[in-house]
Amino acid sequence: MIAPKLIDLVADTTMHRDREALETAVARLLFEVCAAQRVALYRVLDDAGRRRVQRSVVLRAAGAEEGSEAGVPLERLPLLQSQPVWTECVLLQDVVHLAHGDDGAVRTVFPLHDASSVVGLLEVDTAHVLQPRQAALAAGMLRIVRNHIALLDDGQRDTLTGLLNRKTFEASFGKLVASPAQGQERWLAVVDIDHFKAINDRQGHLFGDEVLLLVSRLMRATCRRADRLFRFGGEEFVIVLDASVEGAHAAFERLREAVAGHRFPQVGQVTVSLGYTQVRPADSPADAIERADAALYYAKRNGRNQSRSHERLCADGHLAPKALNQDVELF
Repeated sequence: MIAPKLIDLVADTTMHRDREALETAVARLLFEVCAAQRVALYRVLDDAGRRRVQRSVVLRAAGAEEGSEAGVPLERLPLLQSQPVWTECVLLQDVVHLAHGDDGAVRTVFPLHDASSVVGLLEVDTAHVLQPRQAALAAGMLRIVRNHIALLDDGQRDTLTGLLNRKTFEASFGKLVASPAQGQERWLAVVDIDHFKAINDRQGHLFGDEVLLLVSRLMRATCRRADRLFRFGGEEFVIVLDASVEGAHAAFERLREAVAGHRFPQVGQVTVSLGYTQVRPADSPADAIERADAALYYAKRNGRNQSRSHERLCADGHLAPKALNQDVELF
């Protein structure tokens, strides 16, 4: 491949700020660099400690096939260990070669990293074994992409907790509300640390920051990788996930119980209150947040350390369907 074309490919790939568009561009980059017959990009997702693989992009020389599995429920996706070559690639965090893949093609699997772990796999099928120069070039291109992802993360994530920030939530809300997993609904929860102002006043902001950091880690530990976690600022967080009604309540209760059961150094017990709502296709960010906030404020007014559904509170007559936020002491 001549240098100008290669430079154009890299430039086209790193112009993207949207993750899905970036994934497609990365697949096209590898398709060209490796003169591939097929390139498939998979996301590696966490499912309660088990890792699953979700097909995201497939390119073929004869035309695109195999649609994305974005709408497939997590439990129906294949486990990482179902393909030994996937497991080896993730464990080694390095390229793995398979003598023959589908249709007699030679398969090479590249890991796709974020700042700390393997978050995706790229399968590249070629007619012949990749030449060392091709493999090295492809690996180098992926390192450039990794650096680009790190730069994106700097602008999209909260500097203290590493969670996605409010700006990212607002910019990506349209995609957040579109196409929940089959047979499930999309839910949004607002999570607030109880009496956080008192923690800062008694212990100081250094310990307050440690509480924020530990709560964010508990969120990561109890939520799935496919769930979207945001820090909105101060002591407020937002979670967006796909689940049934029962599954959503169980997920939010699991987080609440994990925080309440954790021993925070110098602080002792810390609790959180959650308000959540089903996200509707016509929602704006403010619409969904308003309903979740109304449920959160109800939880705060009625004992804290609890998770409350806006829909259930409305059905039981505790909230009006479009309840307005009322002033309440949150700390």
